[in-house]
Amino acid sequence: MKLDDEIKKRKTFAIISHPDAGKTTLTEKFLLFGGAIQTAGAVKSNKIKKTAASDFMEIERQRGISVATSVMSFDYRGHLINLLDTPGHKDFAEDTYRTLTAVDSVILVIDSVNGVEEQTKRLTEVCRMRDTPIIIFINKLDLEGRDPFDLLDDLEDHLKINARPLSWPINRGKAFKGVYNLHSHELNLFEGNKTKITDEGIQFKDLNNPELDTLLGADAKQLREDVELIDGVYEPLNKEEYLAGRLSPVFFGSAVNNFGIQEMLDTFVNLAPNPLPRLSTKGEIKPNSPKFSGFIFKIHANLDPNHRDRIAFLRVCSGTFERNKFFHHTRLNKDIRFNNPYTFLAREKNLVEEAYPGDVVGLYDTGSFKIGDTLTEGDVFSYQGVPSFSPEIFREVINRDPMKAKQLDKGVRQLTDEGVAQLFIQQPGNKKIIGTVGELQFEVIKYRLKEEYNASCDLVMKQFHKACWITTTNQKQLEDFVRIKASEIAMDKDDNPVFLAPSAWMLQMAQENYPDLTFHFTSEFKTQVQVES
Repeated sequence: MKLDDEIKKRKTFAIISHPDAGKTTLTEKFLLFGGAIQTAGAVKSNKIKKTAASDFMEIERQRGISVATSVMSFDYRGHLINLLDTPGHKDFAEDTYRTLTAVDSVILVIDSVNGVEEQTKRLTEVCRMRDTPIIIFINKLDLEGRDPFDLLDDLEDHLKINARPLSWPINRGKAFKGVYNLHSHELNLFEGNKTKITDEGIQFKDLNNPELDTLLGADAKQLREDVELIDGVYEPLNKEEYLAGRLSPVFFGSAVNNFGIQEMLDTFVNLAPNPLPRLSTKGEIKPNSPKFSGFIFKIHANLDPNHRDRIAFLRVCSGTFERNKFFHHTRLNKDIRFNNPYTFLAREKNLVEEAYPGDVVGLYDTGSFKIGDTLTEGDVFSYQGVPSFSPEIFREVINRDPMKAKQLDKGVRQLTDEGVAQLFIQQPGNKKIIGTVGELQFEVIKYRLKEEYNASCDLVMKQFHKACWITTTNQKQLEDFVRIKASEIAMDKDDNPVFLAPSAWMLQMAQENYPDLTFHFTSEFKTQVQVES
């Protein structure tokens, strides 16, 4: 059956890390190994060309960080790989969290110099909530980093991960000589090469072979001792344990030098899960279900400022997505078709006629979509687990140019539709309050409002502790609460009431004094309400 064959080909995963661990470099090298680009630097040069037309991307270039998820597809050894490169900076973690709902596995990049860092812990916790399988790549072995065994202890102690090394470094820093593949028993000698793919390794089934001493000198003895210790201490690789998210294969290398990557990529295509079932309001939906369904996990306005385009990113979960076919938008209860759906290679878009479970499709959007929306082939249900989080930093939007009020309103609404921030409307005065989980998001929003919408504004600090959505079956109690707390009540863009709690104590008192009100810290409650209505 064609659908089953297509599902078996696909692997959809995200690369996550703390900032500066080498995540974007590793992404580029995957494309290099997959033949999607011919030389290293192609993605970056593409990005630089794009920044000439899009100043939003220039923020990425100036700061040297990613602030938006990039979607890329490439072929590797008979598999179609859908790769999502995520922001590393903590202020854009919400985009990364949502991206993790659209993938089936993860590659976690660790800096060998710094080890486990704060953002690494947060992202790993999200993966563990969903039992997402994790492969770990310890990067920058060509630098003077930490002892490999210390790094493994760091993983197990701080991330609560059962690690299983599948490759092992031979020395590090200036003395770095290569890696030994513990699975295939191959020695891969290091040659710094930033543009080409390294050669195949040398087979060493027996590490006591004297040729190993000829190649590695004194490091041969250390390698033998390390491998003996690894085999004695770390449990063998068990695919079922990995797929259940309980065991993580570990690889060592240098992404900037294309080194140690092929071992990991080969293991990834053999181990990583094909598209998995997804939980919905009508139960688990399996990929090989014949009817199409999928959900929107990301929206991006103005990818091409010349055309003012707005792209909604759809994860296909079941069945077959077809160009020009009508599909049902469950929240709006209407049918929509798409003339120009796209798949992505970095910033390049390619028109697609069909897409299958695991694929990520870009849909031109005229404002119909919100993050978390579900498309189906007629069934009425919604996918779960794509939340917006309660923000903790708040700014009121003050218009600096009354002649540009419409542009400002449009810009604020479109940018908050992307999920980088929450928009709350407070009365009297129709005041716009933006809430985020990180300070840097405000800088990006203000910059984009000016450059993409020609709207200038000031963002004035508001002292709120947390925004909480409110639901209840006791309408009278809700009306009393809204009347008494009028100065701390706002409405979100869907006209749901929100409590802007001034402090943790005030939030606790509200919960105690109004027991029939439920205060939600993510927007996921909306999914059930939409389906029931």
